[in-house]
Amino acid sequence: MSERTAVVLAGGRSTRFGDEDKAVADLAGTPMIRRVVDRVAPVVDAVVINCRAAQRAAIEDALDGVAVPVTFAEDDYPDEGPMAGMATGLRAVAGEYAFVVACDMPFVDADFVDYLFERAEGHEAAVPRPDQWFETTHAVYRAAAMADACEAALDAGKERIVAPLFDLDFVVVDAAEVREHGHPDTFENCNTKTDFADAAERLR
Repeated sequence: MSERTAVVLAGGRSTRFGDEDKAVADLAGTPMIRRVVDRVAPVVDAVVINCRAAQRAAIEDALDGVAVPVTFAEDDYPDEGPMAGMATGLRAVAGEYAFVVACDMPFVDADFVDYLFERAEGHEAAVPRPDQWFETTHAVYRAAAMADACEAALDAGKERIVAPLFDLDFVVVDAAEVREHGHPDTFENCNTKTDFADAAERLR
């Protein structure tokens, strides 16, 4: 089995969260990004954090002592959006496949991530679609192919995060598969202080 990597997207400005950096904000006693990395660690061999240079020191502190090797892929052009962050993160991946996840998904389900890696094998991506929307920031990609597709989409002025998918040979992981192999909470993200409070209550 080839090396599996998780790429955690942490470079967003989290405008709905206020002045604090959501990635390292305290969630029931643990920084948000630490919760995400700890949850995916059992099914990956390495983690790449995509962030802005100014965030790096705080994220390194938050991830001190995690169970997998962590490297950083800092944004050359901050604030270009998640597609640019994804391309930067995926370019730093050593292995063939990577699970891309947003830093604000504290309930990410390791068993489901494991299943996504299996489904992606032989294709360029496995992307969940639990309802009408693709969960592009909770999907497994062949790293080089998706980085190429993201860069091509950006060059073409396409901003929708789904745009690169249609240049790839991808499999859709539908609602029935999500129910069978994962938990719907795996896609839940925390954007606001209210979301944090709700998540903290459940984590306690």
